[in-house]
Amino acid sequence: MASPSEFRDKSHVVMFPFMAQGHIIPFLQLSKLLAARTGFTITIVSTPLNVQALTPTIQSAREKDSALDIRLAELPFCSADHGLPPRSESTDSLPYAQVLTLMEAAEYLQPHLENLIRRICTEDGCAPLCIISDMFLGWTKDVADIFGIPRIFFLTCGVYGTLLYYSMWNHLPHTKTDSEEFILPDLPHVSLHRSQLPTNIKMATGTDPWSLFQARQISRNMRSWGFICNSYEELEHGYLEHLRKSTGRPVWAVGPVLPPEFLSSTQSHAVRDQLLQGKEANGTSDTISCLRWLNSRNVSSVFYICFGSQNTISASNMKELALGLESSGQPFIWVVRPPLGVPSTAEFSSEFLPDGFEERMKTKNQGLVIKKWAPQREILSHPSTGGFLSHCGWNSTLESLSQGVPIIGWPLAGEQFFNSKLLEEEVGVCVEICRGNDGELTKEKVERTVKMLMWEEKGSGLRERAATMRDAARKAVVDGADGTEKGSSICHVDDMIQKILTTSKT
Repeated sequence: MASPSEFRDKSHVVMFPFMAQGHIIPFLQLSKLLAARTGFTITIVSTPLNVQALTPTIQSAREKDSALDIRLAELPFCSADHGLPPRSESTDSLPYAQVLTLMEAAEYLQPHLENLIRRICTEDGCAPLCIISDMFLGWTKDVADIFGIPRIFFLTCGVYGTLLYYSMWNHLPHTKTDSEEFILPDLPHVSLHRSQLPTNIKMATGTDPWSLFQARQISRNMRSWGFICNSYEELEHGYLEHLRKSTGRPVWAVGPVLPPEFLSSTQSHAVRDQLLQGKEANGTSDTISCLRWLNSRNVSSVFYICFGSQNTISASNMKELALGLESSGQPFIWVVRPPLGVPSTAEFSSEFLPDGFEERMKTKNQGLVIKKWAPQREILSHPSTGGFLSHCGWNSTLESLSQGVPIIGWPLAGEQFFNSKLLEEEVGVCVEICRGNDGELTKEKVERTVKMLMWEEKGSGLRERAATMRDAARKAVVDGADGTEKGSSICHVDDMIQKILTTSKT
């Protein structure tokens, strides 16, 4: 691999994540990886409020490594022009019913992106090397074509989940049968149950707004110049090969796209110590109290529950989950948000939980109930954490696997159903406890499943398989700087860089 200084002159990459936290986070980490490995100028594009929110993170990255040339660029956007509430520029601030409106509104950013690329061409004296964007911004391929540069599709979801998601939208096979189970035309060895479909696909007709939007994006995405996958060969090799063969395009598995210190047990311990000593900017009082509580527990004894930044469960299931956790006797950390039907911006009330639950957990010192946000990476990387009840979002999945933490799956939306299926049936690190918001949970099932994962033989098997995936993830991202063999993901990163550079010279 050539040294970064060889690439600096006029080597510019434009990156455009969809306006959602789960998409922006891996894009940020990928930008740091590319900037550090090449010295490229990286411009991350978004709307004004997202750029404002990202600015401190980029400034912090530059302070840690002054050689990183990562910039932010705003595209004009007014939410009210698209029928969205004021200052709504991210899915995190919207109810589900308005997420599609934001996705459609993003299509109107095309002329502004074209203007930005023209400005870069003028300032640099040449076009950017490429545009890297994600699944809901397929229209950026049209912009790349205008300037004669590659558009690379960054799959922030898993490869398996994306393939199933696209197959469903392309064919809507569930509309062609009355059976509860059906196979996928593109993946005939995969069968799905209707209960594994997100709501928008269940309701799709092929002519509804969701179907039309997906058709516009998918057709462009699958004609991209190349594919970057936030995965690793050892996790999804067969499906990476399927994507390569079905598209005939370069496919690079570069994941897990996570901070290096999180993927190293030695460094993660050092970061934890710094947080406890208040030497890290994110060492808030909540983070410190959470880590101190974990420090007081036995190894692999704590059960962690979190449904991501945008998902929640029904009020009845929330109470059953609480009662089941209590009766299991297992130490736990639970990140709670208001249940379905309550605005996500509302304060979490103790009324959403069984009477006296929080007080009993404090008295028994059995569990921490944390409102809305918790330091997930620090929790998952802590030796005391032994299990994770997750919605199976891909970022959470990779964070859990990279720490060898087995999962109890409760998929709630999007491709989470397919991720849960992959983790349980093919990877062997997960058991599903409930599915979607129509599923009915009981405290007995919660108690039984938690005890199985944390104490029984089947749970030990899940834990052993998760440890294997952890070791594979860490091996995949070895950078080879000290003379050791480079991991598969770093080899893919270097191959991608060389192919981009070669294309730019032709």
